[in-house]
Amino acid sequence: MEATADVVPGPIKLRSLRHNGSFTVPQQDRLGNCRSVKDFEKLNRIGEGTYGIVYRARDMRSDEIVALKKVRMDKEKDGIPISSLREITLLLRLRHPNIVELKEVVVGNHLESLFLVMSYCEQDLASLLENMQAPFSEAQVKCIVLQLLRGLAYLHHNFILHRDLKVSNLLMTDKGCVKIVGCILAELLAHKPLLPGSSEIQQVDLIVQLLGTPNENIWPGFSRLPLVGQYSLRKQPYNNLKNKFTWLSEAGLRLLNLLFMFNPQRRATAKDSLESSYFKEKPLPCEPELMPTFPHHRNKRAAPAAENQLKRSKTPIHTLAEAACPEWDRSKPARLAGGGTQDRTGRQWDSNPGPTREQDLV
Repeated sequence: MEATADVVPGPIKLRSLRHNGSFTVPQQDRLGNCRSVKDFEKLNRIGEGTYGIVYRARDMRSDEIVALKKVRMDKEKDGIPISSLREITLLLRLRHPNIVELKEVVVGNHLESLFLVMSYCEQDLASLLENMQAPFSEAQVKCIVLQLLRGLAYLHHNFILHRDLKVSNLLMTDKGCVKIVGCILAELLAHKPLLPGSSEIQQVDLIVQLLGTPNENIWPGFSRLPLVGQYSLRKQPYNNLKNKFTWLSEAGLRLLNLLFMFNPQRRATAKDSLESSYFKEKPLPCEPELMPTFPHHRNKRAAPAAENQLKRSKTPIHTLAEAACPEWDRSKPARLAGGGTQDRTGRQWDSNPGPTREQDLV
């Protein structure tokens, strides 16, 4: 794809605040301090998000390969969308190895032509999972999870919440460095979403099937939530995480249970999770430099992935590892998210409310 062809831009006229009338912006000042998008050669389109199209491009000044994100301005009449301004402001001040870097903002010939120049990552995890012949090893999953948690902890430390974490918004460089742009981890070992709901109602039902029906014992205040009375949840008293992840260690299951806590006051934070003994037991997390390399699937994305992408977009953010799912052993008792246990006949409750986050993570 060649660089953008030269087009003579029309004059920009602005209204003067000092004097009546308007004035024309000099040609040499029309871009302000921004570079022109003509300095970049678009190589290929690698994705499209809610707020814009992303290209792989070459900076013709430095010869560096970058990601060039065109901000979507389709129906904007009053300038730059507030969502784009928010993203630009945040990314310009965030600097962390696991957060994608916004290098600069460049502009085209028209006021609505705005591009973000970002560090380029060779892979996104959604494409990897669609094309990998074998899933990541547990050591590799731990490596990815640790990087994700470090990035999230940094965001939370800066009072930023990421509202669109999913695997297609997790990028990886050829050196194994994971970058958050927008995750998730339950898919990494299973090659499929853990809770692939196609609607909000089905999503809630899948959560209940996996974690049990929430109640006041495990989530104080649950019955007072605004929409609880409008829906009838299935009666499911078991937490099935242990049966879903039969191969996972006790430390791994403790971390999963804390990440899946219904009660947000007891749910593990990114900072809490980084201290989990799961990351200190064998297999130890591999170093990012030792992560395998893959063909650049982002540059030749397969067409029939739309259905899988839709399912992945529904995956919740608090999943850790979506492992292979053997048949559940329904003869074993299950530990409830709130800490109690119950056998498959509905008897032998343990009223112990369970350990605290800090106790469970060590």
